[in-house]
Amino acid sequence: MKTDIILCGVGGQGILSIATIIGEAAMKENLYIKQAEVHGMSQRGGDVQSNLRISSEPIHSDLIALGGADVIISMEPMEALRYLPFLSKEGWIITSSAPFVNIPNYPEMDKLMADYSKLQNVIMIDIEQMAKDNGVPRSANVILLGAAQKALGIEYDKLEAAIGRVFARKGEKIVEQNIKALALGRALQK
Repeated sequence: MKTDIILCGVGGQGILSIATIIGEAAMKENLYIKQAEVHGMSQRGGDVQSNLRISSEPIHSDLIALGGADVIISMEPMEALRYLPFLSKEGWIITSSAPFVNIPNYPEMDKLMADYSKLQNVIMIDIEQMAKDNGVPRSANVILLGAAQKALGIEYDKLEAAIGRVFARKGEKIVEQNIKALALGRALQK
């Protein structure tokens, strides 16, 4: 088993929480894991990106080579396209459809959608609206994780258990909201 994942978005969107949940689930399965993070000006809406590599065999590098990513999970549609050169031919993009316009020359949504229309394996979700509509407004990132579960190759119950461990210190209500968000995302898988 080997899965190379690029997580990306804008500071404050929960990218590193997704990485923590996936990492926790992988470690409980005794898998090898390597992670490299790039934090932009996250306090000011800068880009945040993480390479997350999971394998049943030892991993020698924490960085993903061009064309080597199995999955790109993105909290922001433009950010996913930024890492497209890293995606393998069979790879998946699971992304939010709602833009976070944080730069003056942010592309028009028509342009972004035209770029996405050329790709095969894409799940695009308005996770922010879905989170609000379902009473879990601070768990949009976990909805995205639920939608990515199959592409990650990690069993659903392992991610659910990892959420329980990762958020335990925040209380049962937060754990329950994130488990609900994971289930909402799972229902959207292709």
